[in-house]
Amino acid sequence: MADGVAPETAPRRSVPIVLVGMMGSGKSTVGRRLAARLERPFVDADDELVRRSGRTIREWFSTAGESGFRRAEADLLADLLAAPGPAVIATGGGVVVTAENRAALVARARVVWLRAGAPHLVSRLDRRGQRPLLDDDPAAAIERLLDERAPLYEEVAHLVIDVEPFHLAHEKPKRELAVRIAEKVRAAEADEVDAAAGADRPDGPGRPVQPDGGDR
Repeated sequence: MADGVAPETAPRRSVPIVLVGMMGSGKSTVGRRLAARLERPFVDADDELVRRSGRTIREWFSTAGESGFRRAEADLLADLLAAPGPAVIATGGGVVVTAENRAALVARARVVWLRAGAPHLVSRLDRRGQRPLLDDDPAAAIERLLDERAPLYEEVAHLVIDVEPFHLAHEKPKRELAVRIAEKVRAAEADEVDAAAGADRPDGPGRPVQPDGGDR
């Protein structure tokens, strides 16, 4: 998609905000802070799958394989996107590998990609617990997965935020990331409401949504 906020004519204030990105990009922590700022509920999709199924992510991979896990992940995402009272949702890093998920995210959510390079991601990882795709060689796995997934994150993202500058510039980078994303979400919502109202006026549409490339 285009840089920044994708131009749209219909308001998206009633849709979930979904954070996507690689493991280690800070989706869960940033998502909780963002939800608090926007006064929305927060859901960590991996944690929710574990809660509903009674199986850890590692157990899903060992008993059902990656394909079984991806099917359960897709079912859960569809359920979360359809839930009333749109939430802020932090997804697993591989949610975009499923075409069904990508289509749903583009159509039914406002998607924020927390983008980071492989060295930063490796430095931020907690390798304990639920990361079966990193078992053999975490650094090499991150490089490979990032190469595969970056175009897919790009495909679904309405807003792209580079996280590394926040870690370099701020003592509390995840708080500042939440502040920046909240500002951009509110600005996009205001622009979309204005555009929708303008489309109904005799003199034509109002101010168009402008893509913001500053965070790309």
